Amino acid sequence: MKDTTKLVFSKNLESLLSKTGKTVSDLSNDIGISYSTVSDWKNGKKMPRGGSLQTLADYFNVNLSSLLEEKKTNLIELSQPSSEYTYFPVHASAGVPIRIDSLTDAETITIPDAVLGKHAGDDELFFMRVNGDSMNKVIPHQSLIGVKPIQINELKDEDIIVYSDGYNYSVKRFYRDEDRLIFRPESYDASFTDYTVREPYEDLRLHGKVVIYIVNLD
Repeated sequence: MKDTTKLVFSKNLESLLSKTGKTVSDLSNDIGISYSTVSDWKNGKKMPRGGSLQTLADYFNVNLSSLLEEKKTNLIELSQPSSEYTYFPVHASAGVPIRIDSLTDAETITIPDAVLGKHAGDDELFFMRVNGDSMNKVIPHQSLIGVKPIQINELKDEDIIVYSDGYNYSVKRFYRDEDRLIFRPESYDASFTDYTVREPYEDLRLHGKVVIYIVNLD
């Protein structure tokens, strides 16, 4: 196929990923096609074959034309700019803390500025997904969360934060009680309990405050 076709397709694919809050990793896992192949599609290096095109159309619930035809720019699109942010293709546990080996393998995710409001364009903001139900009164399982790095002395009681103790990452409400830091669930499941740390904190790290979350409804 012509290079122009690849570029049109890659632009449409990037737009659909942005509108659905999905990443290359999400799409790869969901449709069972290798990360490198999906990445080549998004970057305009390759075109999917017929069967894969239909799989993509079904996945995004669009017509094939939405993938293959160039869209005309209109005033609505121009009035809704988007920004790119760092995205870590791992899950922070909203349950018991889970082990994550690192937060070094970052991707990017594009999100409309209107969705993020006052946080739009903040280059410190990073995104990851939540796994589990210990915060499901506030943040449902599989939500995309926007996290802003913050110092411990800037945190207030009831802030929702991403923290780790060793390499165990989790999302909880934050409370301070003298020399204790309390990480509290907010769940419909009463079996979840507080996680408490006393000074010295040793391996404890506070990675940031959750300032926004985006929910998948499907």
